[in-house]
Amino acid sequence: MAKRIFICADHGLAAIYFLQSDVVSTLLDAGVEVVLFTDDILKEDIHQRFGQPGLTIEGLRLDQARAYERTERPSLQWWLHFLRRAGASNRINLEAVNGFIRQVEDEAHARRKRLFPMMELVVALLRNSRPARQFLLRYQNRFNPKLYTDLFDKYAPDLLVASTPGWRLDRYLLREGSSRGVTTASVIVGWDNTSSYSLPGAAVDWISCWSELQKEELVLGADWPPERVNIGGIPSYDGYFRREWSLPREEYFQLHGLDMGRKLISYASSFVSFSPNIQNVEALAKLISKDQLSQPAQLLIRLHPTHFMEIPRFADERERIRALARELPNVHVVEPVPLGEGGMSYYSGEDMPEKSSMMAYSDVMVTVYSTMVVEASVHGTPVISLCIDSPEGWPGKFTLPLTEIGGWPTHQRFRESGAGREALNEAELQAAINRYLDDPLADQQARKDFIARECTYVDGMAGVHTAEFLLSLLN
Repeated sequence: MAKRIFICADHGLAAIYFLQSDVVSTLLDAGVEVVLFTDDILKEDIHQRFGQPGLTIEGLRLDQARAYERTERPSLQWWLHFLRRAGASNRINLEAVNGFIRQVEDEAHARRKRLFPMMELVVALLRNSRPARQFLLRYQNRFNPKLYTDLFDKYAPDLLVASTPGWRLDRYLLREGSSRGVTTASVIVGWDNTSSYSLPGAAVDWISCWSELQKEELVLGADWPPERVNIGGIPSYDGYFRREWSLPREEYFQLHGLDMGRKLISYASSFVSFSPNIQNVEALAKLISKDQLSQPAQLLIRLHPTHFMEIPRFADERERIRALARELPNVHVVEPVPLGEGGMSYYSGEDMPEKSSMMAYSDVMVTVYSTMVVEASVHGTPVISLCIDSPEGWPGKFTLPLTEIGGWPTHQRFRESGAGREALNEAELQAAINRYLDDPLADQQARKDFIARECTYVDGMAGVHTAEFLLSLLN
C-alpha cells in the first residue's frame, strides 16, 4: 500500500511553502498520497488550483478548535500558550520574545496583569531550566480535543507534517497525531520563527529549518536534539531563485501607473502590530514628491494585510496612506491579495508575481526589518530598514519604538551582514537611498553572502531537498 502523509497548511504562506514549491509535487511523484489540511474556507480554492491525483484536501475545523480553546479551561490554555512562547532558553537572543512579553503585559486585562509578576517568575525558571521546559511541553499535551479522530481512522497516515511545531491551532492536530503514535514533523515557514515563537506547542519528532542559524536557535533555544533538525532551505523562495514569478518590467509599471523614466523606491509596510508605519511613509513621500533625492524617483507603497483588519487604528493608517497617494505626485499604493484564517491577515499565492516584480524592479527596497529584507536581497535589490520612531504611537495601545528593535535576532544579523542599511531619521534615509541610486552595486557581495547564510540553498531546489527529508521519515 502507498504511504500517506498528512500536511497541515493553515494559512497562505504555508500553502505557498508546500504547494507553490516542489514539496508536494515531489512527494506525489514518489508515489506518496498527501492529505492536505487547510482553512475550511480555502478548501475549494486550493482544490481548483492544485488538485491532482494523490492529493486530497480536508478542512482543519478551525471553528471547532477555537471553540475548544475558548471553553475548555481557557485561562489555563492561554497561560500555557504564553509560557510556551515566552519560555525559551536564555542561551539564545530573546529580544524578539521580550518584545512580545511587553506587548502582552501592556494589553492584558486587569486580572491577568495581577498574575504577571508570578508568571514572570515562571518565565525566568523556564529560561534557566531544561527540566521545567520539558514539564511544560508534557503538561500542555493534556489539552487534546480529538477533533480529527474520524480522519485519522479514515486515512491512517504514516507521517504528519505541520507548518509550525504547534505554535498555532495546528497544535491540536499534532497532539492528536502524537497521541495515536503517528510520526510528527514540522517545517519552519518564517525567517524569524525560530527566534520569536520559542517552545513547541505539541510533541513533534522532527523539524526542518532554513539554515544552520535557525538550527542553532532550535537546538539552544528550544532543546531540539540536533540529529532531529534538518536544514532544508526555504522552499517558498524557490520561485524567486528560479525567476519564475516576475512580470515583464513594462507590464508591471503599467499595472501601477509608474513612470518608466523614474527610479523606483518601494516601501513594504511591516511591524504594524507594534508600531505605526505612517511616519516612515511620510518621510519617503516627502523626499520623492519634493525631488530631494539625487535622481528623479517615485514611491510604491505596499500595504500590510494588518491594514485591512477591522481595527480602527490599522484602518486609519491605511486611509492616510491612500490619501498621500492621491495628493502627492509620484506616490502609488499596492494592496495585497487576502487569503487564510483571519480573512485579510495573510498573503495568498496569487500575490507572488506582484511581490516578486516589486522587488525585482525596485532600485531601492525599504521596509522595517521584515522578511522582505531577505526576499529583496534574493532579487539583488539594495535594501534599507527604515526605523523612524512614531511621535504618537498607537494611541491607547502598546507601541514599540522602532529605534529599539535593531537587536532582535534577525534584525541584528541583517545589520551585521552589511547587506543593507538602517536609517533612523530622514537625513539617514536620504543618504542611504542616494548611495544606492548612485551606486546600485554597492553591498552586492554582502547581499549574496547574507542570502547564502540565511537560505542555505540558492539553487531553487529547497522544495526538493525538503521533500526528500520528509520521504526519509517514512522509512
